Amino acid sequence: MRKRNVRDYAGLGLRGMAMGAVDVIPGVSGGTVALVTGIYEELINSIRSVNAGLLKSLFREGIAAAWKKVNGSFLLAVAGGILISIFSLVRLLSWLFEHHAMIVWAFFFGLIAGSALYIGRSIKKWSALSLLMLVAGTLLAYYITIATPATAPESLWFIFLSGAIAFCAMVLPGISGAFILVLLGSYEFMVNAVKDLQLGIIILFGLGGVVGIVSFSNVIGWLFKRFPQATLALLTGFMIGSLNKLWPWKKVLESRISSTGEEIAVLEQNVTPAAYAAMGNDPLLLPVLLAAAAGLALMVSFMLVKKKA
Repeated sequence: MRKRNVRDYAGLGLRGMAMGAVDVIPGVSGGTVALVTGIYEELINSIRSVNAGLLKSLFREGIAAAWKKVNGSFLLAVAGGILISIFSLVRLLSWLFEHHAMIVWAFFFGLIAGSALYIGRSIKKWSALSLLMLVAGTLLAYYITIATPATAPESLWFIFLSGAIAFCAMVLPGISGAFILVLLGSYEFMVNAVKDLQLGIIILFGLGGVVGIVSFSNVIGWLFKRFPQATLALLTGFMIGSLNKLWPWKKVLESRISSTGEEIAVLEQNVTPAAYAAMGNDPLLLPVLLAAAAGLALMVSFMLVKKKA
């Protein structure tokens, strides 16, 4: 664990803000941001350290020792950035999706495609296991994107469970915690809770998230330790499979009326730009392609900067 200065922690906070910004978008994972910005393994290992041994350190050695054991400054910087982003950007992102959804989807399609390329290139040695994990990750993420959303209860136990499952997905590149909430039928409910600052619901959801993410981080940490290359291949597959959700041209197959009276698509099918236009819609071909190119260019630029560093 290297020593960091104020500038380093500011950088971690910005990474956290980027994670928070994409975590509220169904189809995009904050885990992708953590992976491509180089903090993923440290994040997983830091979360893993929240265990029974931490309580022993707290009671036997004091707060300072426990804070160091859990890599507290790192987690505080990243988590702080995530929370700032979620609470400050949720309204902006809701507006962007309401008025410019195709442009937003296209930008993230390019961004995630570039991210998959970046992580895939970092795999030093491909093996049969790595290829198997790549295919498995792709198929699993793809299946999640086509699963039919449920209509979930808003009871306390389900809010807790939703937090646990969604937070697990948030640390998996390519599998979106926000989209998991859509599948569970809890996305709109939780977005409204954040907008209206319903602290009881937010805290309960967060507690479920802590339980879920700590438990799941142990699995990911073990995989990284035992099968690092295969694990990277699995995560790359998750990103490739999630591209299905980010395709900008869609045909609505099933919709429902939200609590605010708005019609919300719950089941969609990807179509070609020509088919989208045949349905009487403007495919916005040039803006969409430029947005996708911008997302891809951003990741390519990042790759070049990392290569020179």
